[in-house]
Amino acid sequence: DGKTTKVHPVTGEKVPDEAAQVPEWRYVNPRAAQWPEVDFIVGNPPYIGARTIRQALGDGYLKALRGVTPTVPDNADFVMYWWDKAAALVQSGACRQFGFITTNSLRQSFNQAVLSARLGDDMALTFAIPDHPWVDAADGAAVRIAMTVGVKKSASGDLLEVMDETSQDDGEVTVALRLTTGTITAGLRVGIDPSQAHSLQANAGLCCVGYQLTGKGFVVDADQAKKLDPFFGLPGARIRQLISGRDLTKSPRGSFAIDLFGLTETALRDQHPALYQWIFDRVKPERDQNQDSASNTNWWLFARPRAEFRPALKDCDLVCATSLTAKHRTFIKVAASSICDSTTVMFALGSGARAIASKLTELS
Repeated sequence: DGKTTKVHPVTGEKVPDEAAQVPEWRYVNPRAAQWPEVDFIVGNPPYIGARTIRQALGDGYLKALRGVTPTVPDNADFVMYWWDKAAALVQSGACRQFGFITTNSLRQSFNQAVLSARLGDDMALTFAIPDHPWVDAADGAAVRIAMTVGVKKSASGDLLEVMDETSQDDGEVTVALRLTTGTITAGLRVGIDPSQAHSLQANAGLCCVGYQLTGKGFVVDADQAKKLDPFFGLPGARIRQLISGRDLTKSPRGSFAIDLFGLTETALRDQHPALYQWIFDRVKPERDQNQDSASNTNWWLFARPRAEFRPALKDCDLVCATSLTAKHRTFIKVAASSICDSTTVMFALGSGARAIASKLTELS
C-alpha cells in the first residue's frame, strides 16, 4: 500500500511491507458519465495533481478514466477532465457557457495543451484570472487558483491579473487587479502567446525536466550516504545531492539520492552490495506494485532516468536549474552531478554559455 512498514530481519530498520496490499478495482466496460442538459456549467472540480491521481483514486479508476477521455493528456491534472468535458459541450452547442475555479497550474504546458486544443473559431475565453490567492477561512488553507469562463464563439475577453496582494488581520487577502481586454490565449494572456512559438533547434537536448525517482528508498540523509557509498562526496559517487523545486525556491533540505544509472542488476549486486540491499529492501516492494512495466523491470533505476539528456551533462561545467512550477522564475547554478528531481527543469550549459547563465541568475 506504499505506507505500511515492517522490521527488516537483518538490519532491524523499517522497510516497506510487501504483504500490505490494497484492493485493485477493474472497471468493466467503463463509459464517460453523461452530464444533464443545462445552459450553464459552474464548478470547482477536485484539485488532484497528475502525479497523485493514481495514489488518490487507484490504478483501475485512472486506467478507466484515461480510456474514455482520449482528448486529455495523461500528464494533465485531474481538474482538466472537467474543463475539457465542459469545453466540448460548449463547442457542440449543448451548453451556452461554463465557468470553473481551478488550480493555477492551468497555464503549465501539460494542462495548457487541453486549452490549446479547444480554443479557436468555435470557442473562446470571455473571462480569466490566471493566478489568484484563495484562503479557506474554515481550515486556513492557502492556495493559488485560476478562473476561466468559456463561450461558444470567437470573442474578446476580460483578463484580470493580480498586481498586488495585502493580507488582512482576519486572514483574508485584498488584491489589486489590472484589466486587459482582447483575445485570451491558452496561456491566459492577451496578445502574443509564447506557447505557440517554435522551438529553437540549436537548444535541442540542452533542457530537460529533472529525474523522476518513483521510490522513497532512493532518498537518504548524509549519515546514511556515508555508510552506503565509500565514494560519497568524491567524483564517481553513486549518492549525490538531491535538489527539488522547493530547495530552489525556499531553503535546501540537505537530502541526497542514490543514482544507479548505467548499472545492470548483476553489476549493482556485485559492485555495490550495500546499495543493492538498500534499494532491494526499500524500493523493489513499491516498484513491484507499479503498473509501469519499465519501473517493474528496472526497479533499481529511477523511473525516468532521463537517459536522452545525460549526454548533455557529460563534461558540462555549468548547470542551471529552476522550479517546474513557481510564481516567480528563478535560475540557480548547481553542480552538474546534482540529482535534480522531476519538480525542477535542468539546463546543461557549456563554457561558452557561462556568461548567459550568469546573466540569467542576475536577472532572477
